[in-house]
Amino acid sequence: MSQVKIYGLQEPLRAIRNALSDVIHSCVVDALQFPLNKRAHRFLYLEPEDFFMPEGRSEKYIIIEILMIEGRTMETKKRLINLLFERITQQTGLSLADIEICILESPAHNWGFRGKTGDEAAINYKINV
Repeated sequence: MSQVKIYGLQEPLRAIRNALSDVIHSCVVDALQFPLNKRAHRFLYLEPEDFFMPEGRSEKYIIIEILMIEGRTMETKKRLINLLFERITQQTGLSLADIEICILESPAHNWGFRGKTGDEAAINYKINV
């Protein structure tokens, strides 16, 4: 299980929303071996007064948070981050300075979906990759 939140200023983020979602999903499929039909993305549009950015960022600055069930190796998570940097810059034109990524992990028993906890539910893809 994985859920992705993307934060950014409303206008620049809306302009690339669909392309960015496609890029992120392709990276998750390739790095985490997710099925193609498992996409859970949330776009959180912020007004300039609600989004304080580090120095040196443009109005296109985004933060990507990926919440997933724990179990992936460090190498797999690093591969995901590197794929995201590579593909997002190539396919959306964002600069590396305008992309921030954080992976957050939680034990399967902390998740609930399809009426069960994550450690009881049948998942049709591997977690330990």
